[in-house]
Amino acid sequence: QVQLVESGGDLVQAGGSLRLSCAASGSSRSIEIMAWYRQAPGKQREFVAQITSGGATTYTDSVKGRFTISRDNAGNTAALQMDNLKPEDTGVYYCKANVIRYDWRSYAMWGQGTQVTVSS
Repeated sequence: QVQLVESGGDLVQAGGSLRLSCAASGSSRSIEIMAWYRQAPGKQREFVAQITSGGATTYTDSVKGRFTISRDNAGNTAALQMDNLKPEDTGVYYCKANVIRYDWRSYAMWGQGTQVTVSS
């Protein structure tokens, strides 16, 4: 079973930057997609960005041009570089991985989340 641990959340002023990291541990055939979601207080969890094992990236419109998702060569760590942060970026950021088991079955794993707070 793969486990995910996020880090890097903090309190930052609007216009500032943060870098979130998600580290995957455990045994699997591969991790096909690593993604970031966020949940603001009183709102549903929403998609932020994802990166495939091949390096293809997708972003939600509100973060395009400000956030960059990346992945290490081993594919076990994903980072989210967040620049020009806005108060509306505040929330708990969760890492999600689509894991392929050795029997070729897949499952989704979530991390515990890391708090990002952007003050105006």
